Order: sequence, then structure tokens, then C-alpha cells
Amino acid sequence: MNLFKTSLFALGLSLAPVSTAFAGGPDTCGSSSPMAAEGDLVDVAAGSKDFSTLVAAVKAAGLVETLKGKGPFTVFAPTNAAFAKLPAGTVEGLLKPEAKGTLTAVLTYHVVAGKVDAKALIGQIKAGNGKATLTTVQGGKLVASIVGNDVVLTDAKRGTAKVTATDLAAKNGLIHVIDTVVMP
Repeated sequence: MNLFKTSLFALGLSLAPVSTAFAGGPDTCGSSSPMAAEGDLVDVAAGSKDFSTLVAAVKAAGLVETLKGKGPFTVFAPTNAAFAKLPAGTVEGLLKPEAKGTLTAVLTYHVVAGKVDAKALIGQIKAGNGKATLTTVQGGKLVASIVGNDVVLTDAKRGTAKVTATDLAAKNGLIHVIDTVVMP
């Protein structure tokens, strides 16, 4: 059951290793499942203009080698539009060298060790009577739940992010796209 699986084509995301499977739509490619991963998590994110802020932040935090590592990791990746929702000056402040510790904490709060695909996450939510608690690499908790037809993450500050696309495959894990930056 894929309550929140969304076609990359419909979202207009340009993730090169994945979106080519949807270029002609599900009817012409024979399958709506992602193609085999061609790159690591950083490569997949860098292949999309929608993640340029995230990639810049990963570089500024010095996390490139970690996210290129063996993994597996599951990344809840905020889009540029998600970063744009933050108060004015927040992103610029986090990208400064003196904010590296804070930036690292925020970014690693978006990463879960292991490979948690959409089906597994839905299963965890159902098994948890409507909620699944995910421990992030940062050490904090994200709570996943289903609201209507959407999977929603609730962060430590009670902020929420909707998962808008799932299971973007990388050699060392998966990316799920979210519409808001979650905060530890």
C-alpha cells in the first residue's frame, strides 16, 4: 500500500537517476518503480535543481563524505521551497562557518540509519497504532503519522513536514522528499 507515493513526473523533480523512468509517464515505461540507483545520496540530490540548497548545506556542514559512505541511510530531503519557508536570513546564517555545529545538527536530524522505504514506513505507522518514531542520526526523534492520504513528520518542536515523494533510490540508501525543514 503506497498512500503517499507520488510520481516524480507529476512533481516536476529532475532527479536524473530516477526521473527518466517517468519521462514518458507510467503508461509508456511499463513500471512506476524507480530505476536502479546510479549514484550515492549526494549524487542523486545534486542531480536535481530542487535540492541545490540542501546540497550547499551538506557541503558547508562537511557531510558530503558521510552521505557518500556505505550507509545505508534514509534521508528526508527538504526542497529549496522548504528551505525558503524558514525565517529570512536563517539559511544564510546556517551556512556561515561559525554555525557549522548547528547546521550539522539540523541536517543529521533529516537522516535515519538504515533503508526505510515507503512500504516499511507505512507498516511501522500501522504497527504503532498510527505513529512511528524514527531515531535520527542526530540522536533526536521524528514521529511519522498518516494525515488524510499523506505521511507527515512531526519534529521535536512540533513542526510538521509532509512527505511529497518517496523511494528515490541511491546506491547507499533512499531519499524521501519533504516540503518543510524539520528541526531538532
